[in-house]
Amino acid sequence: MIPSTSFARYESQALGVLRIVTALLFIGHAVVKLFGFPPGAAPGPQALTSLFGVAGVIELIVGVMILVGWFTRPAAFLAAGEMAVGYWMIHAPQSPFPIANKGELAILFCIMFLYLLFSGPGAWSVDGRGAAPGVRRARSEAGENTP
Repeated sequence: MIPSTSFARYESQALGVLRIVTALLFIGHAVVKLFGFPPGAAPGPQALTSLFGVAGVIELIVGVMILVGWFTRPAAFLAAGEMAVGYWMIHAPQSPFPIANKGELAILFCIMFLYLLFSGPGAWSVDGRGAAPGVRRARSEAGENTP
């Protein structure tokens, strides 16, 4: 068995990868709503003044913020809220079962963003770059995941 300490040293990098991949997938939903790309993907291009259009704008803005790790915690809070609202407004009325109402992705995004809210951005983030080395070391000793 591999000792957990050998993995623990890469925790910040793993969190950074999780943040970046989650953000890229989230931005993909915004691109479909705002630009209709890729063609044929649901829900397709939406009017900016529609509920889905506003959701697309939110997804694009907070998705980019989370991608680069800039104000990650507030952006993750907004993204988690949007996903919770989306689940309860769009998916839950169709069925109480996420597998039947196709709401699994909304739930998963919501939980991922809540995790980022509490964990911070991890490695390779703008949030972590602004701190001086001594501050980063102090944050690290306090248990915050900054590079």
